[in-house]
Amino acid sequence: MGTHAQKRLIRKLDLERFLSTIPVNLTPKANLEQYTTSEHIAATMLYIAAYTNNDIVGKHVLDLGCGTGRLSLGAAFLGADNVLGVDIDRDTLKTAATNAQNTGFASNTSWINGDISIIKGGQCFDTVLQNPPFGVQTRNADRVFLVKALESGKMIYSLHNHPMVDKRLISMLKSSSKNSGGLFEIQPSPFLKKFIEQHGGVIRTVYATLMTIPKMFDFHTKLRHDFVIDLYIIESNN
Repeated sequence: MGTHAQKRLIRKLDLERFLSTIPVNLTPKANLEQYTTSEHIAATMLYIAAYTNNDIVGKHVLDLGCGTGRLSLGAAFLGADNVLGVDIDRDTLKTAATNAQNTGFASNTSWINGDISIIKGGQCFDTVLQNPPFGVQTRNADRVFLVKALESGKMIYSLHNHPMVDKRLISMLKSSSKNSGGLFEIQPSPFLKKFIEQHGGVIRTVYATLMTIPKMFDFHTKLRHDFVIDLYIIESNN
């Protein structure tokens, strides 16, 4: 399957269908902020990386906080040469390895159980993908992921919580999802921009998109919650 994927342009719809077959984490942990990346967001992120910027096909890819492997396996499906997924949750990582077997991508995916600090050796990867903790449970948790990503790869695709509740932007994203794919190019957060530049990165583009999560934990007060997340595309100069 992997070789076949590398020889042709994959339709985004086919990518979303593939991602929908990958089981999600059925027992998420609140302290790790384990929110599944939706098929649409994962496909959009991977499609931009693969076909707009040529950062997936034939590349060495790192997925930090890989969860059940949705981004990792999506990258393999699109034709990444090899993908390494890292996650601190052993049970989730076992699911990722099983998903790799079931989708036919065990040969070009590898999995490491541990904190992301386990990745050493400088820029060994062409591309880093990540949906890090947003820092709701642990303040600035996403900053640790950004530092490791900038150390480890040349191009980084990273999802972050939008810095404020923007009801107007939510409404615009909902109404434009069919026309623009649910993406708006926006200015980066000044705080993240400063942080990224301090650690050797240059922000190339930031897109806002809409994320919806169901009620997952006892402290959630709504059956579903719509909020804006931002996709940062960053080049590392380290």
